[in-house]
Amino acid sequence: MQLGVFLFGNVDMPDAGYGGTEPQDRRYGQADIVKQYDDCFAYASAAERLGYDALWLTEHHFQHEGYEVVPNIALLSAMIAMKTERIKLGGMFHVLPQWHPLRFAEDFAMADVVSRGRMICGIGRGTVPRESTALGARMGWNDSADDLYNRELFEEQVEIVKKAWHHETFSHRGKQYTLPADGLDDRGRDVTTLTLIPKPWNVPVEIWQPVTSPKTYEYVARERHKAVYWVMSTARLRQGWRLYQDLYERHHADRLRRGESRMLVINVTIGDDAEHAKAIARDGHDEFWRFLAPYGRQVNYLDEHGKSWPNTRYPTLEESMEQGAWVVGSGDEVADRLARLQHELGIEYLTIFPQLPGMGRAVVIDQLERFARHVAPVLRSRAAAIESAPPSRIELTDGRLSAIEGHQATTRESIAAHGR
Repeated sequence: MQLGVFLFGNVDMPDAGYGGTEPQDRRYGQADIVKQYDDCFAYASAAERLGYDALWLTEHHFQHEGYEVVPNIALLSAMIAMKTERIKLGGMFHVLPQWHPLRFAEDFAMADVVSRGRMICGIGRGTVPRESTALGARMGWNDSADDLYNRELFEEQVEIVKKAWHHETFSHRGKQYTLPADGLDDRGRDVTTLTLIPKPWNVPVEIWQPVTSPKTYEYVARERHKAVYWVMSTARLRQGWRLYQDLYERHHADRLRRGESRMLVINVTIGDDAEHAKAIARDGHDEFWRFLAPYGRQVNYLDEHGKSWPNTRYPTLEESMEQGAWVVGSGDEVADRLARLQHELGIEYLTIFPQLPGMGRAVVIDQLERFARHVAPVLRSRAAAIESAPPSRIELTDGRLSAIEGHQATTRESIAAHGR
C-alpha cells in the first residue's frame, strides 16, 4: 500500500464556503501566494515524518482566486526535494499541451536527477481555458475541433517525451512537430537526431494519467500508463476500475492484480467524531464545489437513475459522503470505510486530499497526523494479503460495465477527463 498526499496549493481563505466571496471575485496577492509555498514545504516535511510515500502537486496558472497557485510542479518539487530526504514527488498533473514537449522532458528529467529518482510523472490535457489559451494551447470538448486538436497534440507530445527519455538519440516527424528541424546545420554537419540532457534518474519513466472519458480509458490502457481516479461516486469508481483492467488486458498479454496500476485519490476529513469531522470539512467542501462545479467535476456523481449530475447542481457535504467521493468521520469510521474499499478493489495506491479551501496549515497538518495515526496502520496491515493475491477481476456489485463502455463523453465529462 503506497499512501500519498495531494495538495491543490490553496492560499489561506478564511471566508470559504457557499456564503463567502464569489470565486471569480477573489483576488490574492504576492504575500498570500508566497506563504502557500512555505506551507507546501511544511506539508512535505510533515508527510515525510509521518511515513507517507508521496506528495502530489498540481499545475495551474493565473489563478488570482487563490485555489491553485503552483505553476511549475517540477521546479517546486526540486525545491522540496532539497528540504526532505525520502518522500517521492508527483505531478497531478503536468498539463502537456501548455508545454513544449522537450522542455517538459528536460525539466522533469532535471528534477528527477537532482532528487535522485524521487519524481513521479503525472500528465493531463488541461481543464481551464483561461490558462490553456494564454499558453498557446486550445481547449475543447465533446469531440469539437478544439477537443480533437488537443487530444491529437497531447498524444504526439507524449510520443516525443517518451522518445527523448528512453533513447540515447531520437528524431520525430509528426503532424505538429519536426525534431530536429529539416535541413539543420550545426558547425558544418547535418543534424538528424537529438539527445536529451539529462535523462531521468529512473527509466523507463512510469506515467500516471486521469481517466474519465472512454477515449482516455482506451489510450491510457493501450499506452500502459497508470490510471488515476478522483471525485467519483463509488458506483462509477467500480465501473471504471474494472474497465481499465479489461482494456489493459485486451491490449497486452499481462494480467493485472485487482488494484494494480491504478490509484484512488479520495477526499478525507477526520475529526474526533462524525459531527466534528463534518464541521471541519463543510466550508472547504462547499468552496471546492463553487470552484470546480462549473468545470463539470461532479460528472461522476450519479442520480437515482444512474445519470450524471449536471454542472448546475452543487452538492451538500452529506451528498458527497453518500456518493462515496468524500470520506468524513472519526478515525475509526474513515479507516473502516477505506479498508472496505481496499478489500473490494484491491487498492495498492491510495492518495488522500486533505487540504480543502479555507484550511490553514495547522488544520492540514492535523489531518495528516490523524490519518497517519488512525487509518494508515489499518490499511498497511491488510495490504500484503490483498496485493499478493493472484490476478483477478473485481465483481461489479452495482451498475454495469457497459454504462462506461457505451457512454459517449458529454461536454463536461470531456472537460473533466482533460487534466485532473
